[in-house]
Amino acid sequence: MPESALQVQIGRFLDSRRRENVSGHTLRAYAADLKQLCDYLGSPAPEKIDLLMLRGWLADLYRRDLRPVSLRRKLAAVRSFFRFLVREGVTGVNTARLLATPKAPATIPRVMTAEKTNNMLDAAAARDERPRLARDLAIMEVLYGCGIRAGELVGLNLEDLDLSEGWLRVRGKGRKERQVPLPSKAAAALERYLAERQSASAENAVFLNRSGARLNDRTVRHLVKLYATLLAGDSSVHPHSFRHAYATHLLSDGADLRAIQELLGHARLSTTQKYTKVTLADLMAVYDKSHPKA
Repeated sequence: MPESALQVQIGRFLDSRRRENVSGHTLRAYAADLKQLCDYLGSPAPEKIDLLMLRGWLADLYRRDLRPVSLRRKLAAVRSFFRFLVREGVTGVNTARLLATPKAPATIPRVMTAEKTNNMLDAAAARDERPRLARDLAIMEVLYGCGIRAGELVGLNLEDLDLSEGWLRVRGKGRKERQVPLPSKAAAALERYLAERQSASAENAVFLNRSGARLNDRTVRHLVKLYATLLAGDSSVHPHSFRHAYATHLLSDGADLRAIQELLGHARLSTTQKYTKVTLADLMAVYDKSHPKA
C-alpha cells in the first residue's frame, strides 16, 4: 500500500531532524507521536488539516487519560512538524500553534543525595569483573561531573575534549554549543578509558559500543539503570538523575543560579529555578524533623 501524502511529509520531517543531529530518543518520540496523529486523522493531505481536526486529536488524547507532560510532548512534536511544513511551503499556517497547551503540574525532580551519588560511583569503580568498566565509569563520572544530557554525552567527539585545560565542548538542544568544566575525577576516568580505547576504532565518537561504533543514548540509560540497581538497589536512577544531582548539589553549595543555567544549557532561567524548589524542600524536611516547634 503506497504511503499517503501525510506519511511522506512525516518521513521528510524525521529525515530533516536526523540531519540536525537530534538524539535517537527524541527521534523515536517524534516518530511515535506523529504516527499516532496519522492513525487518528487517516490520510488527509497535510494542507487540509485544520484546527477542528487537531482539536479532535487532542481530545482523543485527553480521553486516554494521558499525563499532562505526555500531552505537552505530543503537542510539541506536532507543532514542530507543522513548522517544518510551513518552512517547506507545504502549508501556509502552523495550525498546531492555535491549540492550547495543557497545563502541567509543578513537579520537584527526585534527586540523589551527594552521599548516595558518590557511594554509587565509588562502588562502580571497584567492580573489576565488569566488561568495559573503564568506559562505563567514565560515562557516569562525566554525567555527574558535567551535568550533561545523555544525548549530549553520546554526541561527544574526541576533538570536544580538552583534558589538559579541563573543558568539554557540548552540543545541546537546537545544536547550541557550550563549554562545560571537566572536574578532575571525570577527567581521570576519561583518561583511563581513552587509554584503552585508542586502538579500538577509527570512529570519532568518544564513547563506543562493543562493535566500535558510537554509543547511543538508549544504551547509556540501560547502563546507568543496571549499575544503580546492582550497587544502590534503585532501578529508578537514569542518566538525567545525575544531571538533577549536579544542579542541586551545586546550588546547595552556593553556586549562582544563572551560572547553573549556563552550565546546564537551559534557554530559560525558569527551567533552572525548579532546583531551588528541591533545595527548599530539603530544608523544610530537615526543619520538620529537627526543630522542636515544627
